[in-house]
Amino acid sequence: MATMESLIGLVNKIQRACTVLGDHGGQGMSLWEALPSVAVVGGQSSGKSSVLESIVGRDFLPRGSGIVTRRPLVLQLHKTASGAEYAEFLHAPKRRFTDFAAVRKEISDETDRITGKTKQISNIPIHLSIYSPNVVNLTLIDLPGLTKVAVEGQSDSIVEDIENMVRSYVEKPNCIILAITPANQDIATSDAIKLAREVDPSGERTFGVLTKLDLMDKGTNATEVLEGRAYRLQHPWVGIVNRSQADINKNVDMIVARRKEREYFETSPDYGHLASRMGSEYLAKLLSQHLEHVIRQRIPSIIAMINKTIDELNAELDRIGRPVAADGGAQLYMILELCRAFDRVFKEHLDGGRPGGDRIYGVFDHQLPAALKKLPFDRHLSLKNVQKVVNEADGYQPHLIAPEQGYRRLIDGSITYFRGPAEASVDAVHFVLKELVRKSIAETEELKRFPTLQNDIATAANEALERFREEGRKTVIRLVEMESSYLTVDFFRKLHAEPERKPERKPEKNANPPGPNDDLFHDHSLRRIGSNVSAYIAMVSDTLKNTIPKAVVYCQVREAKRSLLTNFYAQIGRREKERLSAMLDEDPQLMERRTQIAKRLELYKSARDEIDAVAWK
Repeated sequence: MATMESLIGLVNKIQRACTVLGDHGGQGMSLWEALPSVAVVGGQSSGKSSVLESIVGRDFLPRGSGIVTRRPLVLQLHKTASGAEYAEFLHAPKRRFTDFAAVRKEISDETDRITGKTKQISNIPIHLSIYSPNVVNLTLIDLPGLTKVAVEGQSDSIVEDIENMVRSYVEKPNCIILAITPANQDIATSDAIKLAREVDPSGERTFGVLTKLDLMDKGTNATEVLEGRAYRLQHPWVGIVNRSQADINKNVDMIVARRKEREYFETSPDYGHLASRMGSEYLAKLLSQHLEHVIRQRIPSIIAMINKTIDELNAELDRIGRPVAADGGAQLYMILELCRAFDRVFKEHLDGGRPGGDRIYGVFDHQLPAALKKLPFDRHLSLKNVQKVVNEADGYQPHLIAPEQGYRRLIDGSITYFRGPAEASVDAVHFVLKELVRKSIAETEELKRFPTLQNDIATAANEALERFREEGRKTVIRLVEMESSYLTVDFFRKLHAEPERKPERKPEKNANPPGPNDDLFHDHSLRRIGSNVSAYIAMVSDTLKNTIPKAVVYCQVREAKRSLLTNFYAQIGRREKERLSAMLDEDPQLMERRTQIAKRLELYKSARDEIDAVAWK
């Protein structure tokens, strides 16, 4: 089996790596949170700082009256085989501190940087690592001291704010609670014990620490608490004797202070029988042993969580795309694959797999028929205009039997009106296709990382759609012109075979005054001509209502499905590697996102392998 130091040291190493990568929070449980750590909880002036310094064996924490710890301090202790002691801050990774007075100043300065020189607090932690042969591998979190009242310079909500901050740490199931209580305070009123009882009612995660045993009133002692009779926890209580203020003022070495602490317990008539499990050195070893036990218990769940996260990170990398290859051939292949992905989405819109293609049918089923109905045939075939056109068509020589030239002019003039709806249908479908191109680019997941390629595809697709629109316009105009170029003779033969009905003549307002040909072109004849032309135009309208959609689909929709990016493919095949690389320029934020995911993925894989290797040695 792995040694205690190697297993806990590995956890520290992983937690530090998580901190560097920012993987210590967010949705779900992060790897940082899945690994056990120790939160130091106590009221203000309960001796928390002295306990931490005793465990570390160094005097490095800011001191003062009132609230001194105003930001969480995540303290990672790394046991080294030998060498000098030094400290490093996450916010100053390139600076190594060997003077622990400078560490104290840096903690104060970094606290003031966020909170200002006030008595306010912040939940943004300071991360400090200490490397020393005189420590055990531990992760300790020093939290602001619990208080009952706000003092001058603090907000009215400071009491609640501090408690909420402390709760956010200690309520996590993998957090070990180090509840600090002064021995000269009634245990029943201990803020730390009260909070620990609320978040850990079974006491499974709570270690009780009594400080200031040497400051109790004469004739009193804390044996009932330390022996677990006053308040029982699952783990033994540990008593600590802090350095006196005189020792602190004299800068008494922590090694000397530890020796004095051992001597106090060994010679104490009250605590001599408990001396072997009292003191800061014993507390550090106890916590370290418990951490090892907890880590071993939770290795299966930690490994399961790591594997689940690795799968999620791999899926995320697949979603945003792997790094772009440097080889020109690979880049060309990648561009073509991205174009095909876009083309698939575009065709799904047209074929009904995605919404949007139905709007093209709407052009043919609603917009075109409505436009045809609105054409001004009533005005063009009014009695007055029919008379005018027929008279002008005859010129100086009146027609002998039927006004054929008049008929043709009236029909040609009417058919000309169909050009508007025909071209409007082409344009309407063109704009639908352009919108589908835009939507398809936005919906193609693989393209989202390449804004330059998105623009290139949009430009190429829109250029192709313009060509298809021009071809569609030419085709529908030909359809209209074909109706003028050759009239359907059978239609008029059938009309000629029908008996002529002569309705009673009624004068029409605005009709031309009687002319020389009035005996030949009376009103009912003109009305018959208008009626015949109107019937013929209705037949043409029905024909075009069916053929215009066919032409539009053939020239625009069909070509868009078949060859939207054909010219683009030919162009990129001739491009140099530098231009291909430029097309695959990524969004810088996405590149940074991929880098972070890759680092986290590497961290989790490394953590899994190292935990496997160390845990089962």
